[in-house]
This record gives sequence, C-alpha cells and structure tokens, in this order.
Amino acid sequence: MPSMQTGLPELSLEPVPQVKRFRDVPVARCVHFNQIIVTGPPGAGKSTFIRHLGGWPEEGFIDLSRSGWWRAQALAVRPREVHLGLPFIGHQAALALFDDAWLEHWGELALDAERIQLPPPRRCLLSVNWRSRFVFEFLLPAPELIDSDRRARALKGTHPVDRQINLDQIRAQVKLFAQVAAHFDRHGLQVYLRQRIRDNPMRFAIATRADPR
Repeated sequence: MPSMQTGLPELSLEPVPQVKRFRDVPVARCVHFNQIIVTGPPGAGKSTFIRHLGGWPEEGFIDLSRSGWWRAQALAVRPREVHLGLPFIGHQAALALFDDAWLEHWGELALDAERIQLPPPRRCLLSVNWRSRFVFEFLLPAPELIDSDRRARALKGTHPVDRQINLDQIRAQVKLFAQVAAHFDRHGLQVYLRQRIRDNPMRFAIATRADPR
C-alpha cells in the first residue's frame, strides 16, 4: 500500500478513489463542505487550508478526553481549524501540543488512547449520527517540511510556538496526530489524511480497519 511521506512508514494508506474540489482543494467526493474539520500539528498549514476552503477563520479547541466534545460550540461552525487536547499517561489534564507542559516533557509523554472519548454510534433513526456529522482532515506534512516552514514563519514572529523549533519534537507531534487519526478511523469516524493542501486526500487502507466501512 502507498504511504505518505510523514516519516511514519507504518501508516497503511490508499488513495481516495473519487474526489471533487472545493475552491481548488481536492476532497473525497462523499464529503460535504460543512462537515470538514481540519487538524494537525503546529505548523502543518491548518489556517492556510481553512482560508483556501473559505471556512470559519477562528481557531477552535476540543479536549478529546472530555465526554461530549462532539457537542462543543467550537464544532458548530464548519469548515474550521481545530486544535486537539490529547490525554497522556500520568497527566490528568489533556494537553495541546503547544502547551508548555507538553513542550517541556514531550520526550517522556505517551498518548493515553483509552481516555480518548468517542461519539456514540447511532442508536435509532431519530438519534443524531455524530460519527457522520464530521469529517476530520488530518494535515500531516513530513516533519522536515514542517521544520522548514516553521523556521521561515519564525522570522515573522507571528507564532510564539516557533520560538523553539526542534525537529525531533516535530516528529513526535506528527506521530501523535497520526495515532489519533488511526484511532478515530478504527472506531468509525470519517478520517482523511494529506501532506499539503492541494494533495489528493488519502484514507486508511480498508484491509487494515478493525471496523471496515
């Protein structure tokens, strides 16, 4: 199976067979404009992605360890860029990957996937189908590309996170978002991955899914 150049050869991905375009951005044909949530590590290009789509300009944040995050006001308007708060073993509070606590201890932290809360499956025709409401677009450039882009951005001084740039730290960030993408996919959420905005989206290979759809 083809893999994205994310430095994560264990990702088993396949091209999306049919795509359409929203303002010159290719997306899977089955995706609706107002389903899209864009996420990824710092410097991946999320804000630029949203601008290209013509989506909601303000960033959102969701804590994946909190039950009911799928009802959060931050997800009410889409397409939107969303930062993820992730649970880590030994830490009670979820951390974003730009939080001081993560930046200071990133080499010691392991994702606690069991604490990631997931929208419930649809129970009946009258219940909300949360798992089909959102489409998560994970923007995962190769760490070396993020490093280069962030160093160029740092010259403008627009993002405090760029004050310290560490390629190994960026590799860890990309790996964590790939883990979350795989976890979402295994549990029936709609997930696509790409390196750059105008790349055709990829999806996890159907043969590798625990819950084929």
